[in-house]
Amino acid sequence: MHALGEVGRAEISAFAEAVAEGSSAALGGANDGQAKESARTSGKPRARSTVARKLSVIRRFLRFCEENGLIQANPATAVRSPKIPRRLPQVLSPDQVATFLEGIGGQEPLQLRDRALFELVYSCGLRCQEVLDLRLRDINVGACEVRVTGKGRKVRVVPVGEVALDALDRYLRKARPQLGRRASTEEDHVFVSRTGRPLSCSDVQRRLAKYLARAGAPAGTSPHTLRHSFATHLLEGGADLRTIQELLGHSSLRTTQVYTHVSAAHLRRTYRKAHPRA
Repeated sequence: MHALGEVGRAEISAFAEAVAEGSSAALGGANDGQAKESARTSGKPRARSTVARKLSVIRRFLRFCEENGLIQANPATAVRSPKIPRRLPQVLSPDQVATFLEGIGGQEPLQLRDRALFELVYSCGLRCQEVLDLRLRDINVGACEVRVTGKGRKVRVVPVGEVALDALDRYLRKARPQLGRRASTEEDHVFVSRTGRPLSCSDVQRRLAKYLARAGAPAGTSPHTLRHSFATHLLEGGADLRTIQELLGHSSLRTTQVYTHVSAAHLRRTYRKAHPRA
């Protein structure tokens, strides 16, 4: 054990290396329960994200110590976190999206609702919570657009495709009046449950899983996958990044740039599959 004032860059670097290697030395000074857990897990290398997270905790603690005069300087500022590779978002092909959406058939109220909801998510690239927060006043059928309140309460106006508008119109005319019978007079969410109450993201995920199983979509597909697919398909269709950034409601273009990598990966897969000498 080191006294607080004796902890320097070398000790912190050694700790990070021990965590990365899965060494129980990284848990020096642990109590009996922690020691048992360490014995079970030692020898298993840890992900870079785990190392980075632990280093972040150390930096914050030592910053607190520095600000309160317990140490003269924070030695953790000189220790770099491991670079974490950026994961590419999962996307569906246009054919997979079509198969999934067209598989939501039927004229029952819940089926009409689900078809309209998922058509809108894909047509507009909405986050799950964004589509659930939509109110009736946010839908402008005449202008073919919806007003979306995104992260940080930022409002953006997004165009809606014809197919999604048709599905939305069927839902609002035929299904929502039935689903909304038990709702309060103030309740004006576009998408409501069987009892007329607002839906939750877990409700959407559960309904999505049901339709995905029928469509044979890849494992791990989520409502956000439709948003990723929306952006990727726009890019592949010739849309520029700035336009996609505005449609997605990203505050930084850097966030949107991940779709250039997704598109490039898609092109490489298509090339290898289609070219006779690839």
